Amino acid sequence: MSAGVDAVHTLPSIVADPAVTTALAADLTAAGFTVDRLDSLWGAEAAASLHRGSRVAALRALAVREATPLSTLATLFVLGLPVARADAASAFPTAGLDAVTAAGLLRADSADALVHPTVDLRPYAFVDDLGAGSWWIVSDLGELALGHAISEEHVLGIGGATTTLSGLQVPVPVERVLDLGTGCGIQAMHARRFADQVVATDISRRALDIARFNARLNGIDGIDFRFGSLFEPVAGERFDRIVSNPPFVITPRREGVPSYEYRDGGMVGDALVETVLRGLESHLEPGGTAQLLGNWEYHWGVDGLDRVRAWFFDTDLDVWVIERERQDTTSYAETWIRDGGTKPGTAEFDTLMGAWLDDFADRRVTGVGFGYVVVRRPLPGGPSALRRFERVPETLGSNPAGLGATVARVLDAAAWLAAHDDSALAAAHLSVAGDVTEERYYWPGNDDPTVMTLVQGGGLGRRVDADTALAAFVGACDGDLSAAAIIGALAQITGVDEQALAADLMPAARDLVLDGLLVPAA
Repeated sequence: MSAGVDAVHTLPSIVADPAVTTALAADLTAAGFTVDRLDSLWGAEAAASLHRGSRVAALRALAVREATPLSTLATLFVLGLPVARADAASAFPTAGLDAVTAAGLLRADSADALVHPTVDLRPYAFVDDLGAGSWWIVSDLGELALGHAISEEHVLGIGGATTTLSGLQVPVPVERVLDLGTGCGIQAMHARRFADQVVATDISRRALDIARFNARLNGIDGIDFRFGSLFEPVAGERFDRIVSNPPFVITPRREGVPSYEYRDGGMVGDALVETVLRGLESHLEPGGTAQLLGNWEYHWGVDGLDRVRAWFFDTDLDVWVIERERQDTTSYAETWIRDGGTKPGTAEFDTLMGAWLDDFADRRVTGVGFGYVVVRRPLPGGPSALRRFERVPETLGSNPAGLGATVARVLDAAAWLAAHDDSALAAAHLSVAGDVTEERYYWPGNDDPTVMTLVQGGGLGRRVDADTALAAFVGACDGDLSAAAIIGALAQITGVDEQALAADLMPAARDLVLDGLLVPAA
């Protein structure tokens, strides 16, 4: 097994021949090319080091092993290094080395009898409401394998944003889903598990080729891949669900600043995110939902979430925007310049930093927020029930895998609350959700708690500070009594005015129902 860095790399054409993808899948299966087997191959410490961008520990682990199909596949497609032709041939007994090369995944070098990877191909494991699953995902080689900055046509593989958006998808069966800006196709593949048909669009023909290859490699049908920008390929069409991780990275429109197709939509500032969000209403079926990632600018004197709120001002959509992080302009520029493979401390990095900071200064940008956008088009005659723009710390809801179910529950709760005015809510029977606990803190020697907090175990993991009245109200919500009856009993016990207590507790009850700490009793 050889461990040299390929000095010359050109993006190959990816050919999704069904015969080749079927045979390749058989070879990957036979080799045991899975997440668990790879972690066992080089160990947990090396696997963690790989996630941090270093392959040294993994190479040392492989150096003491004999070559096997699994180690050959790992060296080629995960570490991005060449292997001996004989080892490569042994790894593809069904597909054949020539066919895999012709498909665009390998490059044979007759001069030194080595076979080089031209793409990244790695296993991917996940869990959703249908259970555990695993796929193989092709994308372009990253900076670690290339040894230099990535190309502007780079097709990104699995990353943090990928898992966040896949976890955000509502796990409810629907007929048609649109994956806007599909990239390597991973969101379309996830969407297909809950949809009869998926339309996946992208402005990059290379991304569509890779996405089509990934779908065929994993035996997934029912995805219609279409070329074009934003909503152009689906003009006049409506969908039950729209998902998108759009190319929202804010990039200066200046000479010498690279524009990466996978992350840069070609518009100034956050105009692409605004365009996508404004286009949702005309492409959603009544009752349809959208789940997206995005970022938005803060300008001098203008809050970022207020800018997003304005984009929905003239629509009838239900909207829930969660800002998870806010970066200052310097940190934002550093993050995305490094993401393109340009290293700090170089003249190129300093030049790009100057371009980014000049752009932000010229447009009076003070920071950039990042987060999730959830939208629903109400059914005919149904009022817009949800307009929520909030900041949720990253420490809450740290596991994105289950957020799709949380999104569905919040949307259902918003619809229920819209149909229940104060009188109807007072007559409703509520129960405490099964994942809610209560924390109490006491001063030493005190019998009464000084702080009470309601803690949500799932969802966004919200923590709600409660006074004595709210804690007692929630504690009595077991579905037997109406909210009004509980408030009446509390007023009698504590000797306070019942109407005043209701005026205090009913808005809090609404918030707790929306957040999922209280649920309408069956």
